[in-house]
Amino acid sequence: MVTAYVMVKANTGEADRLKNSIIDLDGVVDAHIVAGDVDIIAKLDVDSPADVKGIAANGIQSVEGVEGTQTYIAMD
Repeated sequence: MVTAYVMVKANTGEADRLKNSIIDLDGVVDAHIVAGDVDIIAKLDVDSPADVKGIAANGIQSVEGVEGTQTYIAMD
């Protein structure tokens, strides 16, 4: 199992809608709106690093209103 965290930067006023769209994606187990440099942190639990890439690049980044993402894979 691979756990990863995706930091999501949202267009102004879009965080609530984006959180709901992101949490509906397969492999996303949790998402929170946060204060700071990013707007949402999504937690992924998947089978492989390739799955992380697929969800981040083809899932989260394709949601309208997402300005950008940064992905971090947990090492423990």
